[in-house]
Amino acid sequence: MNTPFENQSSYIESRTSSELEKIEIELLLQGLYKWCGYDFRSYAYNSIRRRILHRVEAEKLSSVTGLLEKILHDSACLRRLIGDFSINVTEMFRDPLFFLDFREKVVPLLRTYPSIRIWHAGCSTGEEVYSMAILLLEEGLYEKTKIYATDIDAEALKVAKSGRYPIENMKKYTKNYLQSGGHNAFSDYYTVKDSRVKFHSQLSKNIVFAQHNLVTDQSFNEFHVILCRNVLIYFNKELQKRVHKLFYESLAMFGILGLGDKETIYYTDKQDFYEEISPKQKLYKKVK
Repeated sequence: MNTPFENQSSYIESRTSSELEKIEIELLLQGLYKWCGYDFRSYAYNSIRRRILHRVEAEKLSSVTGLLEKILHDSACLRRLIGDFSINVTEMFRDPLFFLDFREKVVPLLRTYPSIRIWHAGCSTGEEVYSMAILLLEEGLYEKTKIYATDIDAEALKVAKSGRYPIENMKKYTKNYLQSGGHNAFSDYYTVKDSRVKFHSQLSKNIVFAQHNLVTDQSFNEFHVILCRNVLIYFNKELQKRVHKLFYESLAMFGILGLGDKETIYYTDKQDFYEEISPKQKLYKKVK
């Protein structure tokens, strides 16, 4: 007859490596949250796993547990891991038809307001924030607008605040701008120095860049527009529900919510509180 210890040992040996890896990842995410308040525990598992394993390999470590030990004692490694978790895929006038629909369907509503507050949640390195500033400037609305651009990634926010981007991106950005209904020459909005461009300071004067964690932080104002595009796809269902609640409570009545092309308000508990104003471009108006 096997002893309890032998039975336990047999059970442990039968556990698969994937089960062990999942336990390690859960411990790492819990340690990250306890140590510095970054909460990635409700992010989509497969997405967060890929980023963790990438960092394990990049740091030349043998296990996820080794990565946990390193981030607890090495602040530079911690910053690198946070950078891996932040989804910094963006461009000027990304999805141009979204900005075209915003011009045609949202701008007329914004014209009726004496002042406008816009929240770019998950603004990354800021390209879409400057895109919105250009659009509002061309529509004569920028002077009465305040744009709050937030992200969890401090390094991405530094890039956003600088307004400096590689010159090789401008060809694509110019094409996007024209397809979005741009009125001028795109090059009017920046100057070139060496291999980078610097967007004019008139575009950033009404932008407030700040660190904000959608997972743990609360609302900080009431907004007429909230844009959070291609961020929610990286959250699990429970976290998506929590963030939709945050956005709903942060929007003024008849405020506009803009999501990414793979995201929707449907199948959430807030779908009945919005009216669809652009089905293809995922623009919704709060009506309840």
